[in-house]
Order: sequence, then C-alpha cells, then structure tokens
Amino acid sequence: MDADLQKNTIYNSASALEVVDDGFRKNIDDDGREKRTGTLLTASAHIITAVIGSGVLSLAWAIAQLGWVAGPAVLMAFSFITYFTSTLLADSYRTPDPVSGKRNYTYMDVVRANLGGKKVQLCGIAQYVNLVGVTIGYTITASISMVAVKKSNCFHEKGHDAQCKPSNYPYMILFALIQVVLSQIQNFHKLSWLSILAAVMSFAYSSIGLGLSIAKVAEGGHVRTSLTGVEVGVDVTGSEKIWRTFQSIGDIAFAYAYSTVLIEIQDTLKSYPPENKVMKRASLAGVSTTTLFYVLCGCLGYAAFGNDAPGNFLTGFGFYEPFWLIDFANVCIAIHLIGAYQVFCQPLFGFVEMKCRQQWPDSKFITTEHIVNLPFFGEYYVNMFRLVWRTAYVTLTAIVAMIFPFFNSFLGLIGAGSFYPLTVYFPIEMYIARAKIPKYSFTWVWLKILSWVCLVVSLVAAIGSVQGLLMDVKKYKPFQTE
Repeated sequence: MDADLQKNTIYNSASALEVVDDGFRKNIDDDGREKRTGTLLTASAHIITAVIGSGVLSLAWAIAQLGWVAGPAVLMAFSFITYFTSTLLADSYRTPDPVSGKRNYTYMDVVRANLGGKKVQLCGIAQYVNLVGVTIGYTITASISMVAVKKSNCFHEKGHDAQCKPSNYPYMILFALIQVVLSQIQNFHKLSWLSILAAVMSFAYSSIGLGLSIAKVAEGGHVRTSLTGVEVGVDVTGSEKIWRTFQSIGDIAFAYAYSTVLIEIQDTLKSYPPENKVMKRASLAGVSTTTLFYVLCGCLGYAAFGNDAPGNFLTGFGFYEPFWLIDFANVCIAIHLIGAYQVFCQPLFGFVEMKCRQQWPDSKFITTEHIVNLPFFGEYYVNMFRLVWRTAYVTLTAIVAMIFPFFNSFLGLIGAGSFYPLTVYFPIEMYIARAKIPKYSFTWVWLKILSWVCLVVSLVAAIGSVQGLLMDVKKYKPFQTE
C-alpha cells in the first residue's frame, strides 16, 4: 500500500477521475459523481440477470400446481403488471421532471422525493429485507446446482436408483468465498461485464432446459396433465392443493423480482438519451425476453413431467441424460447466480456504507481508501470498512442459507414479500402523487383496484410459502441435499 485517499461519497471512484490542464475534472457527471456509461445493452443485461434466475427453474412445478389455464394466465398477468409498474417507476428517477429533474440515486430516494414521510422507512425495510432474502435464496440455489453436478455424475456411474446425497454445505462455503472476492467491486457501475456474462449464462441454461423438455415431450410416454393442475385425491390432498397453489403464485412473483433494483440499474445509464426512455426500452426488452423463456420453460416443463414436475427441473433430476449437458447447465446456473448475487447486494452495500460515512465522517477506518497495485489490473482501492462489512454480510447470508436450504418455499416467500410493496404499491402511489390524479377519478379507481388485488395475491402467496417452509423444516434432515 503506497498511498491513501480520503473519500466521502459513495460512488466517488478516484481511479476514474483525471485532472486535465485547465484544472477541471473529466469523467464526472454534473452532480460531481462518477460519469455514468450505462447503455440500453448494459441495462437490459442487468435486468435479465436480475429476472431470469432461479425463478425459471421452479416454473414447471408452479404450472403443475395451477394447470394449463391458470398457470400461463398468472405468468402473463405478472409480466404485464411488472412491465407497467416499471414504466411508472422509471419516470420517478428524476423529480419533478422525469427528464431534467434532480436525480434520485436509490429506490428510497425516489420514494422520499415523491411521497416522503413514513413511507420512506417502509420502502427501505421492504427493499433491503428483500435484497437480503434474494441473496440468501441465490446462495441456496447456487449450492443446489453445484451439488447437482456431483449427483449427475454419481447417477451416471451407479445408476438412477443410487443413493447419491452429497451435502450442500461445502458448496455454499465455496459460493460464499467467491462472493467475498467479488463483493470488493466498489459499486454497481463496475458490474456491467459480470451482468453480461450472467445474462449469457441464464440464456444458456434456460435454453438447455427448454431443449431437454422438448426432447422429453417428443419421446412420447404418458404424463398426466390437466387444465387445473395436480389432482386432489390423486396427487395431493385438498389442503395441499390450496397451499401449493398459493406457494406457486409466490414462485412466479419471485420470477419477476427486479423492481427492487430498477432505480439502481437506471442510475448507471448515461444522461443522454434520457434515462427514463432508455429504461423503459430496457424493461420492455428484459421483461419480454424473460416472459418468452418463462412461458416456454414452464409450459414445456409441465408437458414433459406432468403433475410430477420437480421443484427445480434441472437439479430435481427430471433429466438424467445426457449427463454432461445437465452438468453444463448447472455450471451455467452457478455462474449466473454469482453475478445475480452482486446485482442484488450492491444496492445494500452502497446504502450501508453511505449511512456509515454520514454518521462517522471522521473515521479513517470507514472513509480512507488505500491504493494497492495489482498485477494485470493496475491500481485498486481497498477500504477496510468495506472489506470487513461486506465479508461479514456474505458470511451471514451463507450461514442462514445453511440453516434453511429449502428452494421452492424460500423463493415463494421472497417473491410474495417483495412483489406488492416494491413492484406495485410504491410505483402506483408515486405516479398518483406525481401526476396529481384526482381522488375517485376513473384512473385513480382502477389503479387502486390493481393495487388491492395484488396485495391479496401477495398475502395468499406468503401464507402458502410460510406453510411450505414449515413443512420443509419438519422433514429436513441435515447434511443431505434438499
């Protein structure tokens, strides 16, 4: 370490600043922050990385619970709602004017500028609890995919009836170690390369799952499917049908969970063209692309497996062969989730570090940046607080994932908990306030109806997921893969 640099702002990356002859700094925006370089491509990659994730793997199971009618209908409904509210949220990034107004750097800043009061704290709780939940969920899913590679090879060597049950724990630790390193990336602006890689991986494993489902359908064979999904008295009891229906709605809601980081993604975009217009196009591209994959993967997965569709169709061993392709798909899942974890945790890192700098501006432990020269990389800025806090966070999420390594129920609970407040309630309330929609007008009434319907859906999904989580805890046997 050969120099120290004092920093007091969250995104002020000293390595990106260059002093020119006339004394002015280049590579900074007009508000003094690091100049943004994001484009439609990088924003779309961030969205696809955030959206196409572990959620796609549970869609065959979700469609199986709902059936041919309700399953695709719920998928399409969530996609339309997500896109509609994302356009409302994109216009809230700058206030009061969506093109020339003051920038709001985080979701909480947007709510503060448009609504204020206690709703700011409610937004913060909803957003950051959700971000923690998603990172725990991704730790679980990544470890399951890593274990699936080992299980796939075991089944190939010893037969499909072999007792292949390796532990998830070593792979959770490996995933956490990788995240400890990547978490030292200073901020969201430095993540474009990782998001593009993750987006490519998500397309790869989704396409493999899709291709394997088509091949299984083409083989023929009898699988039971129905308009209403799993049958009461045959596959499940009446109460199980209700709980699973609720949980599957939560799984689908989780599959569209990216509003949590939409503002942070928009904050990476260049100021021209206007960020709100680019973000709307990125949202349309991201949501359209993922919905197409979701409908194909969910419906073809259901057609392939019927009412016996596994909770995770690439790791639940609906497919055994070709084993090398299953292995490759699960490696792609793990790589994608490595990137997706960072997309969701960086806003949380930034928030905590900003608050700590504001609270203790004179603390050298918190504010001092140490310059380290790394081979093949150049100068890298190390902050001791960032190193300790981010390492502790990754460790904590890994420990919680080890305690509750349950895939479907956990995804459903996260989806249900975040969908209503962050995807529906706040975008609608901010639009009503910003556009000054008259109370009881037609627009006000239908927006409120949409909001209340989504609240009811989120509540029943949360109830189903909690019930599923409790059942998983009762059945759980440590040191075995769930």
